[in-house]
Amino acid sequence: MSTQTRLERYAHRKLVNRVALLLSLMAMAFGLFWLIWILIETMTLGLGGLSIATMTQMTPPPNDEGGLANAIYGSFLMVALATFVGTPIGVMAGIYLAEFDSHGWLANVTRFVNDILLSAPSIVIGLFVYAVIVSRFKSFSGYAGIVALALIVIPVVIRTTENMLQLVPAGLREAAYALGAPKWKVISSITLTAARSGVITGILLAVARIAGETAPLLFTALSNQFWTSSLSEPMASLPVTIFKFAMSPYENWQKLAWAGVFIITISVLGLNILARVLTRNKG
Repeated sequence: MSTQTRLERYAHRKLVNRVALLLSLMAMAFGLFWLIWILIETMTLGLGGLSIATMTQMTPPPNDEGGLANAIYGSFLMVALATFVGTPIGVMAGIYLAEFDSHGWLANVTRFVNDILLSAPSIVIGLFVYAVIVSRFKSFSGYAGIVALALIVIPVVIRTTENMLQLVPAGLREAAYALGAPKWKVISSITLTAARSGVITGILLAVARIAGETAPLLFTALSNQFWTSSLSEPMASLPVTIFKFAMSPYENWQKLAWAGVFIITISVLGLNILARVLTRNKG
């Protein structure tokens, strides 16, 4: 190959690299533009609806004063309980897939079903829980909402836990086995500890996902205009309240909807930042 040919190929590769870099930067700028615009609109309109009453009073009737206290409480309770239910199931299933049966038929079936759940629209999960629980007991309830949200948490935690455990070097396991440690001890004290930051990150990302889910709750928990602590009754939630108030023609409801959007956005943004911090500290 002559020197002239090598120089031409080098110049061609350099041109292709610059074009790819330019397209990547344009794609990033396009995404950032919309993200910044959404954040600015959310802060501009959301801060105007925030007040002490927003956090302390119940959702009001049209053209009256009120807040989002019952919706905030309902969302917090259902998200917390769904995470409490879904996280142990997801972590244990991820441990099984990574440590006990990586290539068996049951593991392959579990991964296949998990992939389906990960890609399934949340409204489908809501309809499933509606058919299984709500229609059978003939009542919307907080319990049904928790089940629907837990079904969204589980596949995210399974995938994250399995991937993080697979990244743990095999040498750590072999060293622990060489010292006579049983398998359960190796998993709990070595591999799971080494993957702890990644697993926690997956849990936080799952929480961030279900915090803004509306469709599953419309078919399960529905909503409630008043404060309720009973999970056997319809329960208010922030996403459903935002959906209902934003679609209304009443100005006070629209202000509260934007305030709710701001609260959810800041909460989800905080969880994502926390997840990134944990991931960075792991490295």
